[in-house]
Amino acid sequence: MRKLSSTASLAAVLSLAAVAAVQSQEGAYQASRTPDGDPDLNGIWQAMNSAHWDLEAHAARRTPVPAYGALGAIPAGLSVVEGGSIPYQDWALEQRNANRADWLNLDPAAKCFMPGIPRATYMPLPFQIVQTPKSVFFAYEWGGNSRAVRLDRPGTRAELPSWMGYSLGHWEGDTLVVEVTDQVADTWFDASGNFHGEELVVVERFTPTGPNSIRYEATITDPNVFTEPWTISMPLYRRLEENARLLEFKCIPLGGEDAAYGHLRRGATPQ
Repeated sequence: MRKLSSTASLAAVLSLAAVAAVQSQEGAYQASRTPDGDPDLNGIWQAMNSAHWDLEAHAARRTPVPAYGALGAIPAGLSVVEGGSIPYQDWALEQRNANRADWLNLDPAAKCFMPGIPRATYMPLPFQIVQTPKSVFFAYEWGGNSRAVRLDRPGTRAELPSWMGYSLGHWEGDTLVVEVTDQVADTWFDASGNFHGEELVVVERFTPTGPNSIRYEATITDPNVFTEPWTISMPLYRRLEENARLLEFKCIPLGGEDAAYGHLRRGATPQ
């Protein structure tokens, strides 16, 4: 009798689980469509986290410029790396630690170079997505950078590597899948020295999860630096304020303000 009761209870649990799964599938968000029938990702989006400082979990800490005080502090953050940590090869972990120890002098973004992919997605400023049937254009407020994801050139490659790489995309249901190749080895993933080599391949996935949110995933592969592929994920949020738009943000390297704009200061000697 007890055995029958246990079996009945198990059946009831499985039945409830099946119903919940069906309800979850039925309640999944269906993205709106563009006039061409593709999922509509148009808009201005932004990541609201501290991944641009450090992809892995980290405590709050000061920058190497103490004069900035709290305004220059690095906020604490949770890891956006699936599994928690980046699977470096031994030599590469030592290199990452050396990068981190001198990041202000070594970080390419601090020198105003293009941040590369995926870092451009979670820099602390918004970006805009504009779609056409043949391409998806990304415009980044950070430094006025941009890239085009081509949907009509499968199997092609760039002639030369570049800072933002070569992006080819396709749709898998409501998800925009983008493969990024041919990035220069100079870009970092964050301001904590996390880096890659020349064989980097990034596969991005943009999946609408609501009218004002996207789930962003990026799987990183570089067999010369990492022991295995690894993935980051985070939500992206639509900017909803009235007249939301990208504004101008010209990146000036640390210490370069006087060289770039010193002649505009009040009382400056005309040049």
